[in-house]
Amino acid sequence: MRQTKIIVVGAGIGGLSAALDLCSRGASVTIVEKNDYAGGKVHQTSVAGKSIDSGPTVFTLRPVFDRLFQRAGFQLEDLVELAQLDVLARHFWRGSDTLDLFSDPAQSAEAIHRFSSAKDADHYRRFAQKSAALFNALDLSFMRAQRPGPVAMAWQAGLRDLLTIIRSKPYQSLWQSVCATFDDPRLRQLFARYSTYCGSSPYLAPATLTLIAHAERAGVWTLRGGISSLARALQTAIEARGGEIRLQTAAAEVVCDGSAVTGVVLRNGEHLAADAVVFNGDLSALREGLLGDAAGAAVPRAPDKTLSAITVSTAARPTGQDLSFHNVFFGDDYAKEFEAIFQHASVCADPTIYVCASDRATGMPTSTGGNTERFFCLMNAPAVPLSPETVRLETEKLMRTLKTHGLHIDGSEAARVIAHPGDFNDRFPGSAGALYGQPTHGPFGSFTRAGARTRIRGLYLAGGGVHPGAGVPMVSISGQLAASCIIDDMGR
Repeated sequence: MRQTKIIVVGAGIGGLSAALDLCSRGASVTIVEKNDYAGGKVHQTSVAGKSIDSGPTVFTLRPVFDRLFQRAGFQLEDLVELAQLDVLARHFWRGSDTLDLFSDPAQSAEAIHRFSSAKDADHYRRFAQKSAALFNALDLSFMRAQRPGPVAMAWQAGLRDLLTIIRSKPYQSLWQSVCATFDDPRLRQLFARYSTYCGSSPYLAPATLTLIAHAERAGVWTLRGGISSLARALQTAIEARGGEIRLQTAAAEVVCDGSAVTGVVLRNGEHLAADAVVFNGDLSALREGLLGDAAGAAVPRAPDKTLSAITVSTAARPTGQDLSFHNVFFGDDYAKEFEAIFQHASVCADPTIYVCASDRATGMPTSTGGNTERFFCLMNAPAVPLSPETVRLETEKLMRTLKTHGLHIDGSEAARVIAHPGDFNDRFPGSAGALYGQPTHGPFGSFTRAGARTRIRGLYLAGGGVHPGAGVPMVSISGQLAASCIIDDMGR
């Protein structure tokens, strides 16, 4: 690989992961990134002099990153300070007790017993066992495999794992699955929420997404400096292995000669020759010709859009509720939430709100100083343009909804930064504001994503719209799979 020149377009977690694997094999790797930071959707917002994680906030599946850094000769814990959370998340409903889920399934079962019933506690124990078995069945045969189809996945899984997959009833929706599992409607909401981790509706997503519950239960970690410190650790490792990261450097075109890639032209007119290009961005940017007409042929299918969001990053003094690090405030009618977004391109009157209380991390003392805390609040929204007035009204709805749950985050408007689908489309061209690439809807939704290889020789893909899908560890796997393809193809 020493004479191989590779350009990575986009310094998201997928592009960084691909670059680290390739650098560690001796390839000459240059990453070009239009923003002034590495990390893509993993980013921070500066609010009143405080840095707040304003993208992904949940760090799971640590072994994905342990393996990546170890292959490059590093230990993750030498580059990032981590602490594992005992409480995975705290859940709130109006007029109800709160419910904590724990990394220890026995603790969660006890909490569910107190919160709901002994029967649902037993249901949870069985649910935990089944979701763990499903995760293990799909880990190597699907998630870490090169975009298998259903038949290839079944062949690789083997008989025992195939039976586990079949028993999960993948033809059912996630909502049907959790309704068949739990009696308490609040628990149905809670465990159906995992579909939103990949930008999907629980009423359309397959039951196999229950495996996300195990991924979370296997360990949720906080990182000193936020998840952005993971991007910085990848950047440090890449540069230590000889890779180059050029920030504030936008690509204008992926250049193709016939059916093969030859390089990348930057917006400043500079031409970078390459034997291979990894595109780590929204696939719609390629499809719509934003990087040249030739590259647009690589991804012909135009998928539906995933969830977008309206977010508020703020520094304030909270009152009224005892918060954990991850907190979810549920609306009263879950079906209306997703009907509003996916059928009417709007936000319902009573949405579910996620709140990350950044300074509540176990083992991570506050770094803000003073008497305010950092908060990141997220409300799901459709991936459509919103007028300034609509953004204002929906932001008021977000904050008002929290107050109806008894949580007051009374920071001044000067200590608040709002983001909406238009902002996300500006940062991630072609996305229309969708944050998760492509929804996982229907029993075969997971098989319709693009793989690492494209129709154009030498052009490879990584990111949330690429197999195995959205989420920080999944996106890293997509980059690692792209690197594996390049290593195999260049070897030939």
